[in-house]
Amino acid sequence: MLANVKQSIKSFFIAAPACLLSYSTLAQETVTDRWGVNMPVGVTPVSREIHGLHMDIFWWCVGIGVVVFGVMFYTMIAHRKSRGAKASNFHESTALEILWTIIPFAILIVMAVPATSSLIKIYDTEEADVDIVITGYQWKWKYEYLGKDVSFFSNLSTPNAEIYNQAEKNPNYLLEVDEPLVIPTHKKVRFLITANDVIHAWWVPDLAVKKDAIPGFINESWTYVEEPGIYRGQCAELCGKDHGFMPVVVVAMAENDYNQWLGERQAMAAKMKELTEKNFSFDELMELGQTVYNTNCAACHQPNGQGVPPTFPAIAGSAVATGAIAGHMDMVVHGSKKNPAMQAFGEQLSEAQLAAVITYQRNSFGNNMGDSLQPIDVLKYKESN
Repeated sequence: MLANVKQSIKSFFIAAPACLLSYSTLAQETVTDRWGVNMPVGVTPVSREIHGLHMDIFWWCVGIGVVVFGVMFYTMIAHRKSRGAKASNFHESTALEILWTIIPFAILIVMAVPATSSLIKIYDTEEADVDIVITGYQWKWKYEYLGKDVSFFSNLSTPNAEIYNQAEKNPNYLLEVDEPLVIPTHKKVRFLITANDVIHAWWVPDLAVKKDAIPGFINESWTYVEEPGIYRGQCAELCGKDHGFMPVVVVAMAENDYNQWLGERQAMAAKMKELTEKNFSFDELMELGQTVYNTNCAACHQPNGQGVPPTFPAIAGSAVATGAIAGHMDMVVHGSKKNPAMQAFGEQLSEAQLAAVITYQRNSFGNNMGDSLQPIDVLKYKESN
């Protein structure tokens, strides 16, 4: 029996190199790639390195499995009792014990070298050209470009008609947003990822970036995209009932296009600050308020203001929307302590947007209160509270 085991191990050393080196002759596109179940190659140097490492280790494991199971099945068939094989009686072999300890250890060391090199690159977030703070909210993302005075929220833009099966679903169903994250190509972009409420996870497979967004904690990641394009992802944590409605869309632009876009956003941010001092007409407040409501409120309270009681109460005829305007403003700015589902929008919306959406809620859905707020009213309220 001991001779048979030694012969089997000898066969391993003969067959292993051929199996493990055969990967170099295999086509890079495998069946799993064509089926869409394999790890994507991605569009960044690090993502391609991760995919290459993944495939190398995969074929190493396949080769090891073929050799080990091949030797095992050969031994069971060639040395079965019906062929007159007789088992040898021995308790242990020091040589074999050393051999089958050294071989796996050596294989792990060989695997660890490229894996460690890739991990070092993944965690190297230094010397970034662009820094972006990503904050997860239920259920949207906030993007803030550090030092650029540009920040905005990114919300799901899939129409309700598609979500409720009233219209045909488009190819990017639940993977489209009103404001994508825009980054430049050929620049190192660092992401500082956190959350405002519960744990989320910012995940874009093509960029090989997946990081938890944890309240009170900042995780770092980075990317370097070489070609312009649109890359989509999702929140990868079960963060609440609308977890599936929290997509990520990243648009990579050539540097000149990115600089133009950034300049336009900076001008827009400056204009929003000016709006705080502007007095809006009632019609202007209603028009802006409807847009803000459909983007931020309709998913929970419904486009018709009827809500989904009891979690999301109706705005139509509600005590808040038909009560004192100060109480209504407090609810929208600070959220509800009794109902955590009602978020605080004081930091999510500008003073102009807050004034407009409160005015819209008080004068829509049959409420007809006839009053309104100006941005300066909201600013003074926030400063005093």
